[in-house]
Amino acid sequence: MPSDARLAGQLDPASTVLLTVECQRGVVGPDSALPELAEEARRSGALANVARLVAAAHHAGVQVLHAVAERRPDGRGASRNARLFRAAERLPVRQTTGSPAVRIADPIPVSADDLVVRRLHGLSPIAGTEVDALLRNFGCRTLVVTGVSANVAIPNAVFDAVNLGYTAVVPADAIAGVPADYTPALVRHTLALVATVTRTDDVLACWRRSPGTR
Repeated sequence: MPSDARLAGQLDPASTVLLTVECQRGVVGPDSALPELAEEARRSGALANVARLVAAAHHAGVQVLHAVAERRPDGRGASRNARLFRAAERLPVRQTTGSPAVRIADPIPVSADDLVVRRLHGLSPIAGTEVDALLRNFGCRTLVVTGVSANVAIPNAVFDAVNLGYTAVVPADAIAGVPADYTPALVRHTLALVATVTRTDDVLACWRRSPGTR
């Protein structure tokens, strides 16, 4: 774990953005297309910790972005070049634009100041989307990555953030994947090599101490 001073320096609210990844009803909600993942996100406490981080970000003046994966009803523009995409087309719950499935899941609070970035293709919440341009316009230097899944979208987000020059911070207890033991292995052997790995409580403590907290 990083020192308190180092983490506090990285998490300055003025230059930090909190990203939630695929924390939508059709992924982590009670009617998820991926019930095993949804159950793990809740059982592990990851979803509750995402909610705590978003609430704290609102209070501290940290910008929040919600990255949502969706598809048009007609499927136009959707990726089909991987097994994962083809399997998603057969799921009983579709992440259709405008449907309840692509709304941010409870208990995550959504503020009028939050931005929702929607993508119709690919695996990454950053590559090929407007996230990078938004981060630069916000003066972001540190991106806090939370959500699901540790199997695909979370490592994509972390790698993309680092490749674009941002410092990535990952609260390890605010991400989830399946099976349950995969997430700590990913964190230890992969994400810890490129990101600052921490815990939700440590991020909250930094933001509570921030002079800009409102």
